[in-house]
Amino acid sequence: MNFLGHVVRFIVSALVLLVVGWLVPQFSIGGFCSALLLSLVIALMGWAIEGIFGKRVTPFGRGIVGFLTSALVIWLAQFIIAGVSVSVIGALLAALVIGIIDLFIPVATPFDAGRDRSAR
Repeated sequence: MNFLGHVVRFIVSALVLLVVGWLVPQFSIGGFCSALLLSLVIALMGWAIEGIFGKRVTPFGRGIVGFLTSALVIWLAQFIIAGVSVSVIGALLAALVIGIIDLFIPVATPFDAGRDRSAR
């Protein structure tokens, strides 16, 4: 994925997080800049978790483990980004809503980007 592809991916992720902040109670984002930083932190934390535990235990993974990891990453990210406030229930609901939105607007994961590069 080229630089412009990464920029578009983070903008789409930030917009999804803003929608989630609007839909989910106990999940609030201060604005677009906070959402953009939150999407960057979530991507970095997901990349680190994938590097340590493998692709099956990432926020981008499917199933209950991926869902719970996604909720944990969202909850932990609030301590890094100012303007983000998430409860545990809010993180679980946000992970659910993000998963549902991802069904309709899939965003490439770092694992998929690495697989695309190796196919060349």
